[in-house]
Amino acid sequence: MDHPLLAPFTARDGENLALYEWPMDAWEADNALPPRAVVLLVHGLGEHASRYEHVARRLLDWGFAVRAYDQRGHGESGGERGGLSSESLLLEDLAEVVDDTRQRSLRLPRADGELADALPLILLGHSLGGLVAGRFVSLGLRPVEGLVMSSPALDPGLNAIQKLLLATLPAIAPNLRVNNGVKPEFISHDPQVVRKYQADPLVHAKISARLAKFIATAGPATVAAAATWRTPTLLMYAGADKLVNPAGSRAFAEAAASHGGAQVVTTRCFDGLYHEIFNELDAAPVFASLKAWLDARF
Repeated sequence: MDHPLLAPFTARDGENLALYEWPMDAWEADNALPPRAVVLLVHGLGEHASRYEHVARRLLDWGFAVRAYDQRGHGESGGERGGLSSESLLLEDLAEVVDDTRQRSLRLPRADGELADALPLILLGHSLGGLVAGRFVSLGLRPVEGLVMSSPALDPGLNAIQKLLLATLPAIAPNLRVNNGVKPEFISHDPQVVRKYQADPLVHAKISARLAKFIATAGPATVAAAATWRTPTLLMYAGADKLVNPAGSRAFAEAAASHGGAQVVTTRCFDGLYHEIFNELDAAPVFASLKAWLDARF
């Protein structure tokens, strides 16, 4: 399979966001069925969208169009590594990419040569990306037809000292950037995944006080919104996660279920897996759960 195609995209403030499209040869084949939906991938803290090429390949095989982008301050996108000029910036960027993706889906050809109807749009976010996508949905910034949260950072697991720092630093030094605390050995049990992560020149270990505050406040706010959740959602998280606290995902699932949201939110906990569930030694159950959920709804 070809590597993703980089599409030019300029945000509202003139900053460049690296936007990716994975080619789907079936779009151009004779009598090909149109894509079932568009999946927009949102990556995690310190990484970039190209690390999800294997996820995109699965989605393409299942009949979904796939797009992704490097969040601001990450990967090939502009902005200070790990920085954030306003707490709402990542949400605003996602809104722009969603709008562009909606327009793009209207230009996909059908087998008869006409343009396709608007396709359903599914957000798939991992870790920080899962939090951004979840908060985006909770605020109703744009309608989407489905949401997948993978090990979302709904509870960053802050200790007392970190909480104290977050109560003061964002006000006095919001752009101060420090190490993000991500320990590569805990992203996956697969040594090859860890080695590639450590050698990846587009991976960084920076986080600003403002970005840390966004994570610390948006997580609980998203969990609080679970009681009134309306968007079909698949929540998948790692039971042995050492990078974000699995308690955040459990709290979201419990809140949704206790208010009649069991039909809206489907939850899968993968006991024993580390943070990057799509990159684990045995990721087959993870992909099977994703496929089953997509097949049932799209």
